[in-house]
Amino acid sequence: MATPGGREGGPMRIPEFLYSIYERRLVREIDVTRIPCHVGIILDGNRRWARELGSSAATGHREGAYHVDEVLDWCDEAGIEIVTLWMLSTDNLNRSDDELRELIGIIAQTVENLASSGKWRIRVIGDLDLVPDDAAARLRTAAEVSSGSRGMTVNIAVGYGGRHEITDAVRKYLREQDAAGASLEDVAEQLNVAAITEHMYTSGQPDPDLIIRTSGEQRMSGFMLWQTVHTELYFCEAYWPEFRRTDLLRALRDYSARERRMGR
Repeated sequence: MATPGGREGGPMRIPEFLYSIYERRLVREIDVTRIPCHVGIILDGNRRWARELGSSAATGHREGAYHVDEVLDWCDEAGIEIVTLWMLSTDNLNRSDDELRELIGIIAQTVENLASSGKWRIRVIGDLDLVPDDAAARLRTAAEVSSGSRGMTVNIAVGYGGRHEITDAVRKYLREQDAAGASLEDVAEQLNVAAITEHMYTSGQPDPDLIIRTSGEQRMSGFMLWQTVHTELYFCEAYWPEFRRTDLLRALRDYSARERRMGR
């Protein structure tokens, strides 16, 4: 049986006033002293959502894009300081040229809209060399436009893959050491966890406390491999376009009730 915001057993229409009652209950059940600082979200299910409606993949991507600003507002209201949105993976780059072109255009427009709102400080993470030059330029410009914002930090992961990020970090470190004239022996001696962490896309930010994945899939797919050693995971049944505030609140309630051992 479907619960509010859920998808089990197919779509289920629930009156808005019941959602409001349920939301208030969820808010009361969250330990406000244990709100995660950094939340990562794997935005999954756009294409399947569209397919079930008999629509195109582009329709699903557009609907998912419309939803981003609303979800960020919910995160901000909850007191979250950093949100990382995985919008385009390195695996996604293998999709058909037509779908990929439209998807990248949708992402670029979405990020520009987020930046122009003035609400968020945008940081683009990933390898922009993997996306068309015009889209990469638009994403970089959007990040620059938002750099003066004092709002919540929003990482936009585009051309992103966890293994690719680690490889990039090691490559940057090696090039930096080579430019400094270090020998191979010196590099091998000095290479450690901190050195790699400093060269990750999220350098200077705390690791995510919570990762949420929509669409019912229960895997990480390489998202933030380096940063999620002690991260709590939450898998949500709703497709990304169907993700509601109740789904976010349930994730925060679940997180606040967990005992985080941090490897101890």
